[in-house]
Amino acid sequence: MSDLLKRGGRLLPVLLLCALPFYLDAFWLRIGLFSMAAAIGAVGLGLLSGTAGQLSLGHAFFLAVGAYGYVWLAGEPGPGLPPALAAVLAVLLAGAAGGLFSPVAGRVKGVYLGVATLALVFLGHHVLLTADSVTGGFNGRSVPPLRIGGFAFDQGDGLTVLGVPFGAEERLWYLGLALFALTWSTARGLLRGRPGRALAALRDSETAASVMGVHVARYRSAAFVVSSLYAGLAGVLLALSFRRVVPDYFSLALSVDYLAMIVIGGLGSVAGATVGAVFVTALPLLMTRYADRLPLVAAPGSGDGSIGPTEAARYLYGAAIVLILLYAPDGLLGLARRTRARLAR
Repeated sequence: MSDLLKRGGRLLPVLLLCALPFYLDAFWLRIGLFSMAAAIGAVGLGLLSGTAGQLSLGHAFFLAVGAYGYVWLAGEPGPGLPPALAAVLAVLLAGAAGGLFSPVAGRVKGVYLGVATLALVFLGHHVLLTADSVTGGFNGRSVPPLRIGGFAFDQGDGLTVLGVPFGAEERLWYLGLALFALTWSTARGLLRGRPGRALAALRDSETAASVMGVHVARYRSAAFVVSSLYAGLAGVLLALSFRRVVPDYFSLALSVDYLAMIVIGGLGSVAGATVGAVFVTALPLLMTRYADRLPLVAAPGSGDGSIGPTEAARYLYGAAIVLILLYAPDGLLGLARRTRARLAR
């Protein structure tokens, strides 16, 4: 009976998420899509920083490789490949970029790796601005809609399901759920298997891990490549959700946002990275929508010198990072678990 209740408790959130497109408008579905894309990237960074203990400030670079890789491979100018194939190749391209950098990640650790990956962000931003034929330069490029078989993830054919019009947001919602489910299952499998135990041992003590037979450089490099693959997948989903990619989005601020996600949610946890991604992604969007109802926050474009919603959101989750580091080092997920245990007692 208890096993049946556990399975039902796991199935209920899945059914709820699948039903949401029938009841929510485009704004809330967009928040969900951005959150799912952020969660995929945050899970990858969590494996690298939270589990392997490697600091990376270059996550935005690999997101950009995935996003622009898909746009160029599927678009014109570009090879004009089938969008589904272009998406897979874009993810592999991000993994290949991580593989090229992995020798550095295998030999450098801590703040030194953070500084090395920081160079990737500035280099990538410069390339995005100057390689006009591939990236479109400052103005970016529009994103070709994804097509799988004869089904297109856009507004095109006026599809209606149970009386609800299914446009791009509704269709991409289920794609995002499928990609996030794939991310969740593969990451949990890695953490529970031998690679996860090896990375955790490497994080706790490099010397002890080496004595136990863990190849330090190899596992560090592998963690960096896997994190890059997840970032590339997140970049593809972000591009499809935004429908236009511009270089300024993939800046250092985006890398810092991802670090905030895994710290706020809880380091070394797939669920914690997901919670942190939803918090950091949804907060500025919600503050932008309800700016006229919030004290001390000005509506976008008002120009009255008050704090804008994006800046206010950054202040809030900056304060959240400080509070979590002081009072809940295991993040929001750990805080929720302790609160639930106390209530149960």
